[in-house]
Amino acid sequence: MSRHWRDIFLYHIFLLHFKNCQMKSSSSRRHFIQQMSGTALALAATSSGLAYADQWQNQIDGFSRKTGPNDKIRIATIGMGIMGHNDTNTALKVPGVELVSVADLYTGRLIRAKEVYGNNIQTTQNYQDVLNRKDIDAVIIATADLWHARIAMDALKAGKAVYCEKPMVHKISEGLEVIDTWKKSKKTMEIGSQRVSSLAVEKAREAIKSGAIGQLGMVVANMDRQSALGAWEYTMPTDGSTKTVDWKRYIQGMKDEPYDAKKFFWWRNYKAFGTGVAGDLFVHLISGINMITDSKGPDKIYASGQIGYWNDGRDVPDVMAGVIQYPKTNGHPEFQVMLRVDFISGNSESGGTQFIGSEGVLTLEGDGYTIHHHKMSKAPGIGGWDALETYPKQMQEELLKVYNQKWSAADQKDMGEPDTVFKAPPDHDEHLVHFTHFFDGVRNGTPVVEDPEFGFRACAPCLAANDSYFENKIIHWDPVNMKIVHTL
Repeated sequence: MSRHWRDIFLYHIFLLHFKNCQMKSSSSRRHFIQQMSGTALALAATSSGLAYADQWQNQIDGFSRKTGPNDKIRIATIGMGIMGHNDTNTALKVPGVELVSVADLYTGRLIRAKEVYGNNIQTTQNYQDVLNRKDIDAVIIATADLWHARIAMDALKAGKAVYCEKPMVHKISEGLEVIDTWKKSKKTMEIGSQRVSSLAVEKAREAIKSGAIGQLGMVVANMDRQSALGAWEYTMPTDGSTKTVDWKRYIQGMKDEPYDAKKFFWWRNYKAFGTGVAGDLFVHLISGINMITDSKGPDKIYASGQIGYWNDGRDVPDVMAGVIQYPKTNGHPEFQVMLRVDFISGNSESGGTQFIGSEGVLTLEGDGYTIHHHKMSKAPGIGGWDALETYPKQMQEELLKVYNQKWSAADQKDMGEPDTVFKAPPDHDEHLVHFTHFFDGVRNGTPVVEDPEFGFRACAPCLAANDSYFENKIIHWDPVNMKIVHTL
């Protein structure tokens, strides 16, 4: 049995035992992996099929670790909307993390925070109240996009570690200032595109780097939806008004305008407050592509789209496509990326990324991937959909004779092999892994998966896609120096 197939065989044995043993506790899972480590895993210590097992054990150990008083991390969440709640709930699964304060401009969410997290937490409509507390070690920023950069820089200057939801900034012009503030602060900062911490992304990266699909030429990615909630028409509260929403603070620094519930509770629909489908969804796709290809990003971006269905007052498209060119580097060949988001897709919520190479296609979906392998024959081919049969019969026979003399039967045969399939363990949680990286950084100063440089390089092309859409032009980007290239 070849090493490749032995590894796949052992990998599936591992998954089968993992599933059949129904190991609910971390200690039993850890014990099982340790038993495997002495036998089958030892045989495949360097294999691509099983390398994730040790990482999974480390993850389990990290989540099970007992923490002492000196390990405790006190956090606050600024912005208690959908992601604010999700991020907070996930952060609190990491041992030693304690929520002490939340900030939100809507009083109803402050009431809800006390219902969920206890009456002892501080609640405030002014995020500066959070930053002024000396006992807070880290903040989660999950506000509308226009506040990300401002709060992140204020928090870093106040000595707080920062976990900031994507996109890192609302405008490209804010990116380098945030990076500079982060570097000067020497604090941990991570951007919340948690997908980059998934095992599926990590193993896809390894597969492509190993040459599993040959030379990469194109990436096709989509993240579609078909529901009102998916199109950001979230449920409105019954008491939204200037009495319950600090509207003046929300639009601080902008031209004064009257309270508008949609612009507050459906902020993603408005370019003055959010970043549309590009900032919400393209950025997830680009983050994964950059991670898997080990790239700093593209150098040319073009996007088009329209408001095709959700005519609810929004001023950002609900259908958008992007064509993005990645230049050749020492780490990867030149390749093109095609992105799509469709909010009335006719196919429920769906998404995936295809990495198309010269010898195969890796399709990344959910918590795993499939590689379909196909390698072209050495011979160029003759007959079929070809000009051969348009020539005189005698010439056809002569051409076929010469062809068969030049190319053996083996040379003329396409080469393929069975599909390769990877699936992460059933209880793998990429969001939890992402937060674990963050809190390890807060405690130990270790690097995070998605620091501000990575985060900006992921979001800037997406914001450039918006610029391309609104200005109807190609945007040229310098992915190394992270700046717009102005052309004549």
